[in-house]
Amino acid sequence: MRNLKIVVEYDGARYHGWQRQRDLITVQQVLEDTVCRITGEAPVVFGSGRTDAGVHALQQTANFKTPSGISETNFMAAMNSLLPDDITVKELREVPESFHARFDAKSKVYMYQIVNSPIRPALYRQYSWYIRNPLDVIAMERGLSLLRGRHDFTAFCGKKEPDYNCIRTITNVRLEKRTSEIICIYLEADGFLRYMVRSVVGTLVEVGRGKRTPEELLHVLQAKERKGAGITAPPQGLFLMEVKY
Repeated sequence: MRNLKIVVEYDGARYHGWQRQRDLITVQQVLEDTVCRITGEAPVVFGSGRTDAGVHALQQTANFKTPSGISETNFMAAMNSLLPDDITVKELREVPESFHARFDAKSKVYMYQIVNSPIRPALYRQYSWYIRNPLDVIAMERGLSLLRGRHDFTAFCGKKEPDYNCIRTITNVRLEKRTSEIICIYLEADGFLRYMVRSVVGTLVEVGRGKRTPEELLHVLQAKERKGAGITAPPQGLFLMEVKY
């Protein structure tokens, strides 16, 4: 039995997230069905984590096991020939049997993209959150920096289960003004809660709009109440950039 690691890029616009769901098309389902067509087996493709409906990935990592003897090069070529245009396998290689895409991950990097312009975008509409009024990026950057470190992120967690551990460590943050109109927010952490990045971005946008100060993000963290944070930013601006091992 071989353990194959894959790195996948996908446009999440028409998928109901990563995880397989009954009667809904998901990225995991499409990958599993594709492997099944190649090998005749029904594998489970384990992702590094779930991405929500509409969220994209530049480098989602996953693994699955198969007795197939197809070479790595031919297996990847076969997958890409069968996958839809919005999902691509960028890397495929055999790894030790013990490797697990989710449990072995050390950190993940997400990027959220905002188009801040008086004129709505045509090309970026599926890959960004469009905000018309000017944002104070300096204040947003200051607020973002306060989230670095180990905190209880209950306030930024959606659909929290009872007794669920919401403590995470954000190791790196960055706000980049890529162009005069495009703002990119990067967060790297040892793990992310459901809707965490989108809730953080929604709160930072309120800072950028002058509705709250950067320092209020510390009060939001300490209160541990979802209602104290900002709105959940729309999914199409969020990208899983990298999974580190």
